[in-house]
Amino acid sequence: MGNVTGTVAAKFAFFPPEPPTYDVRREEDGRVVVSGVTADKNVDVHILHTKGGNEIVATFWKHPFARFTVLYSHGNAADLGQMHDLFIELRAHLRVNIMSYDYSGYGASTGKPSEFNTYCDIEAVYNCLKNEYGIKQEELILYGQSVGSGPTLHLASKLQKLRGVVLHSAILSGIRVLYPVKMTFWFDIFKNIDKIRHVNCPVFVIHVSVFSSMFLINFCTSVSFCPLKLINDFFVELLSWSDCLSCFPSSGND
Repeated sequence: MGNVTGTVAAKFAFFPPEPPTYDVRREEDGRVVVSGVTADKNVDVHILHTKGGNEIVATFWKHPFARFTVLYSHGNAADLGQMHDLFIELRAHLRVNIMSYDYSGYGASTGKPSEFNTYCDIEAVYNCLKNEYGIKQEELILYGQSVGSGPTLHLASKLQKLRGVVLHSAILSGIRVLYPVKMTFWFDIFKNIDKIRHVNCPVFVIHVSVFSSMFLINFCTSVSFCPLKLINDFFVELLSWSDCLSCFPSSGND
């Protein structure tokens, strides 16, 4: 029964662009490249295997002086080919590395989109950051937009030393997007309202004023608006918080 409800829910939750807005190819030297991204953009492209059995595309946008890395989970109606300009702007203004990825069934990623697969996808991306780039939890900020808040909070609830989380137009749960229910049903998807209580780091919330997000703080009023100034201020606060913590000796209980 759970598989049936999950399949039905997926039809309402995921709208991958058709056809995909980009393609990937492997060069003679073995490098994987994405169409529309030139070598001077300083981007690594990965094909990652997930425990769900799929291969997903991930792109690592490097900044030479980054102190943080942002793991970005996009909305339900976009793929990586549409996000290049945004990542360039975020990287330049925030001075961070950005790891982005396409969910299973999006862009050049294989498989079909589902709640379970998005969880497998973000875990594979996190493992790449940890194993390929040596990124520590303390250096990592998770950013989830719209349906991307689901995998973001899934991972954030499991990692207890993250630097921070940004939730942009986040959902409470799948059903709560449609109905203002007061309880969580077993067949619901992306039960973010239950998972966020397990997140143990600063959380910055940006949302539109709709009934499915009434628990969030009204920082902005347009889902298409990316509030760079607000996000930058949050990152500055994280840096200050990090510097303050470094002034205190370790308790030895970490």
